Amino acid sequence: MWVILAIISALCLGFYDVTKKLSLQGNNVLGVLFLNTLFCSLLMSPVIVSGALHGEWGLGNSWLGHVKIIIKAVIVLSSWLMGYFSIKYLPLTIAGPINASRPVMVLAGALMIFGERLNLLQWAGVALGFFSLFFISRIGRSEGFAAGKARWLWLSIGAAFMGAVSALYDKYLMVSFKPSEVQAWYTFYQFIIMGGTIIIIARYGHGNNGRLQWRWPILLISVFLTIADIAYFYALSQPGAMIAIVSMIRRGSVVVSFIYGMTVLHEKNIRRKTIDLCILLTGLTLLVAGSL
Repeated sequence: MWVILAIISALCLGFYDVTKKLSLQGNNVLGVLFLNTLFCSLLMSPVIVSGALHGEWGLGNSWLGHVKIIIKAVIVLSSWLMGYFSIKYLPLTIAGPINASRPVMVLAGALMIFGERLNLLQWAGVALGFFSLFFISRIGRSEGFAAGKARWLWLSIGAAFMGAVSALYDKYLMVSFKPSEVQAWYTFYQFIIMGGTIIIIARYGHGNNGRLQWRWPILLISVFLTIADIAYFYALSQPGAMIAIVSMIRRGSVVVSFIYGMTVLHEKNIRRKTIDLCILLTGLTLLVAGSL
């Protein structure tokens, strides 16, 4: 069951990346991110409201539980900040594969921290996934990725790293808390933190990165992300769920963004990218087969 939930999460994350690209092109990054935290918080607010009506404030009614979730919110928000800026300026054929490298970091952490072990099929899937990411990076360089854009590249790498930290932290949180509570409260705290950031920037900041323009894909960012996270958290809460495998399957979202880039944005090297996608899909199939 956790494998199916991870696949659902991956599909939603793919559409999440596409709607981010549509929302951020020529738009204010911080404004779009603030609206995302607002909508995500609203979508998950029934969980908090339901608990409050029953005299419960969630996470064991403990201040320590809320501190742990605030840490989760800070980790995710830092990943989002770097990821939003990078995806605005990098092509999807670069940003997508870098984000898809996250399972490499998660795998290393899972082996060291949780003692997870992979079987032969899973290792074969991971190996093909690594080769696919290397191939994708070669394609990106052949399309003229300039050294002058290195800061967006490093931001994208930083976003992937913090995303890996978040995934490992999620496995720890799932031991003590309900998936719905974790998602509801961390989105709420993200909204509070991002709202405070916007107020500080508006009062003391100098300059901005453009005027915020409303686009319907901004709302869809939150819808796809919320569904993806619901499936993800419930996958991790299932008995026997392995964070390394869940994370790798979720990175299959790069397939959706690549198809969008090829068919809608008419990006280059379609044949080479199709070969790469087949390698990636084969790796993900082996991961799923080895997990059943």
